[in-house]
Amino acid sequence: MSPIDREEAARQAAQELLKATYAHESLPDRLYRYFNQFLGDLVDAATGGGTAGGIIAAVVIVMIILSLIILISWQLRKTARRRALPVGGIYGERAMSAAEHRQIAERLAAEGQWSQAIRERLRAIARDLEERALVNTMPGRTADELAAEAALSLPAFADDLAAAARSFDEVTYGGAPGTRDAYEAMSTLDDNLRQARPTPLTPVGAGAPGDPMAGPPGGGRP
Repeated sequence: MSPIDREEAARQAAQELLKATYAHESLPDRLYRYFNQFLGDLVDAATGGGTAGGIIAAVVIVMIILSLIILISWQLRKTARRRALPVGGIYGERAMSAAEHRQIAERLAAEGQWSQAIRERLRAIARDLEERALVNTMPGRTADELAAEAALSLPAFADDLAAAARSFDEVTYGGAPGTRDAYEAMSTLDDNLRQARPTPLTPVGAGAPGDPMAGPPGGGRP
């Protein structure tokens, strides 16, 4: 039997593919088969296509392998970074101080990037409260959890903190666009919180100092 040259092999393969067996072949299977055939042709060219053809084929094979390695490595790093971040947490990938978050927020606001500016401003608020020990440092804390805990020490700001948390969630998870008004409200809250002092806890049934409704020492009536 005489050997079949490359052109005859290609012709026979084309005729084979015209059969009804391959009519229902899925697109992924077809692409996978084409890719394998392409690699096979490159290997054939590298081993028996002459010096120039072999070098070119070998270079193409190496480039394909390197591209696959780079793509897989990039995807693995991206997945690892995503898993390292707490789901629903306030902070980003790198730990920063309140001043750093505040500086980034102001720069983003100057550029009109309101959504990012809102996120950074709330991060500044959260970090500032942690630095002042008004809330505990808790990895993965959500904006709502921050507002609820901060309201215990700063009850006068409970409504504003809740509104800031909603604004953060809307631009971060709800897909809502940030606005100048929302950022300015967040910025004002940040400035007010920095000047605020925590409210001391008062025992139940005891009046605050100077409260006219509180009785004199000893519980007697005036």
